[in-house]
Amino acid sequence: MMQKLWLEKLKLNYSKDVLDIVQFGSSVIEGSSPRDLDIAVIFQKIPLKEQLNQSQEIKKQLQKLTELPIHINSLDLYSLFESSNFAREGLLLYGKSLLSKNYFANKFGLNPRIQIFYSLKDLKKKDKIKFNYLLNGRKGKYGLLRKHGGKLLKPGLIEIFPEYKDTFVSSLKIITSNLEIRNIFY
Repeated sequence: MMQKLWLEKLKLNYSKDVLDIVQFGSSVIEGSSPRDLDIAVIFQKIPLKEQLNQSQEIKKQLQKLTELPIHINSLDLYSLFESSNFAREGLLLYGKSLLSKNYFANKFGLNPRIQIFYSLKDLKKKDKIKFNYLLNGRKGKYGLLRKHGGKLLKPGLIEIFPEYKDTFVSSLKIITSNLEIRNIFY
């Protein structure tokens, strides 16, 4: 069952009014078991009725590629940034463009990342070593950082791609619960 549509070479028919088609939500999170695919179609400023019609045409094309039901949102750039748009943060932080194959936020010059601050202060030496192996690997096996493209920015701070947040947090919490998580853009 295909969940990561942005990785596929899609041949979608859409109008020039479409700025982007974005997959977001649980289907882009590594290790999740989504019940549906969340797709946002971002339009230039066109009438709402036309947005809805075009979105449904795109939905029909995408539905042929997956067994999961598709939940589609039609937005223009103005409604995307409205405070009442609850999907805004998920689109900007986790959204993957089906057209460019990059983060949707890149379209605005933003690179979404998750920073995880951790402390090993109260851990026993063996747990600190275990934590190091978890991050960096051991005996030829990759650790979380190399496996998922994360970076150790400094002791106590790692930076990862948003889709791996749950993977990192659940793994790190096995050793320490002293974590602080921040969503950032740069």
